[in-house]
Amino acid sequence: MCYDIKASLESQLKRAKRNNDLAAILEIEQKLAPYTDLPAHHKSGFAHPKLLIYTAAEPFKPIIAHWGLIPHWVKDSELKNKLWNSTINARGETLAEKPSFRDAYKSKRCLVYLDGFYEHHHQDGETYPFYIYQNDESPLCLAGLWSEWTDRDSGEVWTTFSLVTTKANSMMAKIHNNPKAKEARMPVLLNEAEAELWLNADANQPVQKEALAALIRPWTGSDLAAHPVAKLRGKNYQGNIPEITEKVHYDELKLTL
Repeated sequence: MCYDIKASLESQLKRAKRNNDLAAILEIEQKLAPYTDLPAHHKSGFAHPKLLIYTAAEPFKPIIAHWGLIPHWVKDSELKNKLWNSTINARGETLAEKPSFRDAYKSKRCLVYLDGFYEHHHQDGETYPFYIYQNDESPLCLAGLWSEWTDRDSGEVWTTFSLVTTKANSMMAKIHNNPKAKEARMPVLLNEAEAELWLNADANQPVQKEALAALIRPWTGSDLAAHPVAKLRGKNYQGNIPEITEKVHYDELKLTL
């Protein structure tokens, strides 16, 4: 799964910078960034941080969204709070079926740019966090879904998102070995061409619908790197600091990548 991420403003602006519109970049930095939870050296999805996402409405101008998708049909805050922690990730193989995600899959797909993400490796009853990133340290592009939910009590509109996951590739299968999980998972990663398809495809057209489904697969590139980091849970957790991604050596850790 993908419950822990690293996201810098620089990485989140990767797509916005493609048009080289300096005025637009400055506006995002001044008017949007201060209302996010960036920089996120380490943020857990269960804290529902506010990040930048890209939607088909304005493909190169991000919007702010809470991590953890709230479907538009949720009636009240009590149900929202019960559901919220279960929609941090969206299982890619069942997007078209699950009530929480099927509407978003049809018409509200999004892109989320991250520096990297964290996953826990299990060994002898202990967990060891790993940081996963591109070996050239360029941003990762992740497939997501988004939604708008209106709080009927306050009238406030919440924009939220979920990260789509799929089966793990060979490297991630070694890391994500949670004995309680049915299988090893990883987020759906996209190259530039795939990102355009994910954002703009018409899920009502059979050919495009099939092309969308084909994107939900393990990452096959050889450009991912990973290393163990300090604990992300418990009393030894260092917090949301830049040093959290630094490599840590555990004498007892047997995993080799």
